Amino acid sequence: MENNEILKQYGNDYTNMTISLLKAADLKTRIEKKFPMGDVHELCIGIKPNLVCPTPADYGATTHPEVVEGIIRYLRDYDFKNIIMLEGSWIGDKTSEAYEYCGYRALSEKYGVEFVDTQTDRSHKKDCAGMELTICDVVNRVDYLINVPVLKGHCQTNITCALKNMKGLIPNSEKRRFHTMGLHEPIAHLSRGIIQDFIVVDHICGDLDFEEGGNPAKTDCIMVAADPVLLDSYVCRLLGYPVSQVPYLGLAEKLGSGSSNLSECMIRVLDSEGNELKSFMGDEDDPYETDVKSAGKLLEVSYTVDDYDSCSACYGNLAPALYRLKEEGILEKLYENLGCKISIGQGHKGKTGRFGVGNCCQNFDAYIKGCPPQEEDIYEELKRRA
Repeated sequence: MENNEILKQYGNDYTNMTISLLKAADLKTRIEKKFPMGDVHELCIGIKPNLVCPTPADYGATTHPEVVEGIIRYLRDYDFKNIIMLEGSWIGDKTSEAYEYCGYRALSEKYGVEFVDTQTDRSHKKDCAGMELTICDVVNRVDYLINVPVLKGHCQTNITCALKNMKGLIPNSEKRRFHTMGLHEPIAHLSRGIIQDFIVVDHICGDLDFEEGGNPAKTDCIMVAADPVLLDSYVCRLLGYPVSQVPYLGLAEKLGSGSSNLSECMIRVLDSEGNELKSFMGDEDDPYETDVKSAGKLLEVSYTVDDYDSCSACYGNLAPALYRLKEEGILEKLYENLGCKISIGQGHKGKTGRFGVGNCCQNFDAYIKGCPPQEEDIYEELKRRA
């Protein structure tokens, strides 16, 4: 597999699909080429899934453990034994709960693979192409990093896949700081501080609108790629967003993290045996995914929100609550009754206002407590005020 290629396979046997794709990509040779000297089997290979919150993978937010199992089995078949999994959930949820609930404890115990919770890991500062960022220490243990994101939408950045998934490898305090910095620029610089060597995308049933899931769009697809910028640019095309609407892509490209040029990207669709069924360029319409588009749910409710540097978990719980009210036909009534936009975000700390969501708005006349408040609590309180 070349760096300008993306391989895809469709089906229901996610573990064997993953193994088939890794064989087609010849991951073993890719690892060996990066380390031509010494015994590659002593290398530490890190696998970074997305365990943003403790919800099952079929809810559309977290990486299917079957995909990670396929990676582990492939690596073990080629005598790569020093393997770790590393991840940290978003602010407001505990990685330890996602580790248990999403099937990763069982996976860790079955294969004897260590799982490192980056929420409890030490961290260090690193110059990431001119921006100093704080990164979890476990990253320094990893010689070869395999990123396993879920292809899904995001309430603040429109899409999340390869590049944004690296946020799980920074401490919670740095995650909060990313939001005060506007997300896009630090995400781009993080791509130089944490180099992902290979990407296995869980495109099985990601929620195409919200990062925390709830509305899974089933496609039963797994993809592999080597260029995170190219892959995320392709994700933009699939979900119907111009690359310009995800600014961290252009910024990451300028920093040298990859290419966004889909006219030079080859998409290869493989059968279960790894044989090519069809190929086409990345800037062409994908004949296998004509219905994969974001529903634009956030745009339908965002007019009611005054967002000032909110964390993903907080906004991610507010947005679906608002959409539920819209579906019930009472969002406009809520907006009229409040007489103001709903404030949310760290930028409102210490300030006053009429109504807010989250502890950052605790000086407002009224606010919904929590850091972050849960979606159901937000929904119930807003419905009461509608």
